[in-house]
Amino acid sequence: MGLSPLGQVLMTTLKDRFAQWSRSQQQKETHMSTEQIDHTDTHEDNAQVDLEAATEAQLDATAELDQARNERDQLALQLTQSQDRLARLQAEFDNARKREIKERQDARDYAIQSAVEPFLGVMDNFSLALAADGDVAQLRAGVQLIVKQMDEALRSLNVQPVPTVGEQFDPRVHEALGSIDTLEHPDHQVLEEVRRGYKLRDKLLRPALVRIASNTAQTND
Repeated sequence: MGLSPLGQVLMTTLKDRFAQWSRSQQQKETHMSTEQIDHTDTHEDNAQVDLEAATEAQLDATAELDQARNERDQLALQLTQSQDRLARLQAEFDNARKREIKERQDARDYAIQSAVEPFLGVMDNFSLALAADGDVAQLRAGVQLIVKQMDEALRSLNVQPVPTVGEQFDPRVHEALGSIDTLEHPDHQVLEEVRRGYKLRDKLLRPALVRIASNTAQTND
């Protein structure tokens, strides 16, 4: 039994709509597949970028760690070298200080030796004088010889007595213990030496103790 004209129109319309619906579904599926592919590609690209960034960061961290280790090793080496130099300098300083102490001690010993040596003979003569049997005149003569020897020993050390008797009083090298009234000697002339004074070259070791003349005639003039 054939379709009526109206049925045929409806059948044709349904076929067209079904065809349109099929094409639409295919387009949607195609569009969705493309988006999924694009999304997958984008995700893979991002993952690759993240992986490369992580790898680069790890390489940078490793390089920084290696550099830090090298710097640590260099600092440790410098510290060891500095400690060695400090130890050597300390040893050199100690040796120099010991040498200086020894040299100063040797210089003092030499100075003492030079000062004492001339008086050893004087001490020997004093001992001989004390052990000798003799009268007062002989003892006096022996003491005079010893005093002469003592003066020679002092002169060998550049120590000389301060001139006194007959000299005009000089407060720089004389110290007056008193005065003696007289008209025969100039006023303030040294008349008596109570204790001898000494000079080391031009340096006064001790002043001479003296008594000086007091001439009233010259004072009144």
